[in-house]
Amino acid sequence: MQIVSDLKKLHIGKVIDNVIMKNYTTYRVGGKAICMVIPDDEDCLIVLLKYLNKNKIKYKVLGNGSNVIFNDSGYDGVIIKLSNFNSLKIINNKIIVGAGYMLNKLALRVSRLGLTGMEFATGIPGTVGGAIYMNAGAYKSDMGYIVNSIKVLTPEYEIKTMYNKDLKFHYRTSFLKENNGYICLEATISLIKGNSKEIMDLIEQRKKRRIETQPLEYPSAGSVFRNPDGMFAGKLIEDIGCKGLIKGGAKVSEKHANFIINNGNATGEDIKELIMELKKRVKNKYNIELKVEQEFVE
Repeated sequence: MQIVSDLKKLHIGKVIDNVIMKNYTTYRVGGKAICMVIPDDEDCLIVLLKYLNKNKIKYKVLGNGSNVIFNDSGYDGVIIKLSNFNSLKIINNKIIVGAGYMLNKLALRVSRLGLTGMEFATGIPGTVGGAIYMNAGAYKSDMGYIVNSIKVLTPEYEIKTMYNKDLKFHYRTSFLKENNGYICLEATISLIKGNSKEIMDLIEQRKKRRIETQPLEYPSAGSVFRNPDGMFAGKLIEDIGCKGLIKGGAKVSEKHANFIINNGNATGEDIKELIMELKKRVKNKYNIELKVEQEFVE
């Protein structure tokens, strides 16, 4: 394909053609994309984006694929992975970390050092950039509480710093999610000195509870729906008898009704259909419009 050939000639990093998205998402669904590019650095990323925009080729910046649903019919665009943006500096209680660094790995590392504030993130299998993009959170905390600033690439190919107040962090959303032309390159996170034993004990307790209450043994993408104010989406779904509901290879978890699992041979289309069915049933029963936390990539 001409696009793949052109990208390889740019010498901007690794270019993987015939890439199947099911191998890069935690749902383990998704068809073929044009290719995947792993840029070497910021300059290479800019060259890549200029080429894609000039040629009107769509693209998706992908973290760990832990909150996205690709169709099995394929993605007619280029996938960009910032795996090489994985630097890490820890200066007292300040963390400077690349967008491609795994969030749960970072959270465990700083927690073991006795820094508190990232305990919530130890069970979130995304990248730092992806977590900031969607303001990932758990246990009544999220990225908005700990991110001091980020380095972004703007749609005009400028690298600038955005501070917490600029990032419009709200429940499972941020400025980045609402302004897709901006790409997070690096984050500065501020934590507080704590007691490492107490921190690790809390993480261990939460890990045990997750194993007991979530279907971690199956491919999924965590919570499907945001919790409505004062309610739990999983409880609403459970109360209308939808635990175990199946569409093709996708199934509402028997363990936690706000999880959809790939039961072995699900397609992205199966998962989307099941999500829409749950939305419809909850709306019909309670007149509540559930908001999908996960992202459909078209």
